[in-house]
Amino acid sequence: MENFFAIIGGMGTMATESYIHQINLATNARSDQEYLNYILLNHATIPDRTSYILDHNQPNPLLDLLADIKALNQLKPSFYTLPCNTAHYFYKQLSEEANAPLLHMPQEAVNSIKISYSRAKRVGILATRGTIMHGIYDNAVISAGFELIKPNEELLSLTTELIYEKIKVNNYVDAALYRKIVTKMITDLKCDAVILGCTELSLAQEREPLRNIPLIDAQMALVNKTVEMAKTL
Repeated sequence: MENFFAIIGGMGTMATESYIHQINLATNARSDQEYLNYILLNHATIPDRTSYILDHNQPNPLLDLLADIKALNQLKPSFYTLPCNTAHYFYKQLSEEANAPLLHMPQEAVNSIKISYSRAKRVGILATRGTIMHGIYDNAVISAGFELIKPNEELLSLTTELIYEKIKVNNYVDAALYRKIVTKMITDLKCDAVILGCTELSLAQEREPLRNIPLIDAQMALVNKTVEMAKTL
């Protein structure tokens, strides 16, 4: 197969499934042959990214991620995607190992803010504790001229509950909890727009969409960039 991209997925698997589903929809194909060529490596057993980021005594996901890229390099994809926000903690090492460009989901999300919410000043971020505590979005948001608003401990705990206990463990989107978290970011923390910076939150938005709320879905930003690049191959 030629002219294809590679997806490093499985973090988590249901979120990766959502990403692929959105790619297929965004392709607007009218025949089998109009869909995109891609290879999915769904590495579900990769250690939890946040666990390692918060405690380096935990298993290191980087070792598995590097091994995955080395294996995929042999197939010569045109570019790579990594549909896990927290895994971008390792972006520098992974992009250096890859023999083709690795898309940067946080940067694509920020690019979407510039287009959809250009007048926004205070941009909130909802994500895993690892993403929040180690500033995976900080540089992209701040360098674009926005003020980055992080969730307080109450909202971070509620977001962790939604991501891990509801979605990852039970494959269940608690619509009321999801709405509560996003609404509080806007009303209590005065955000002009909020980034969904975890693919489980993107899954929540797919299943229980919040409408007429200024959201930037990082996964959809990556989907759009993926389709755009793939159609030029």
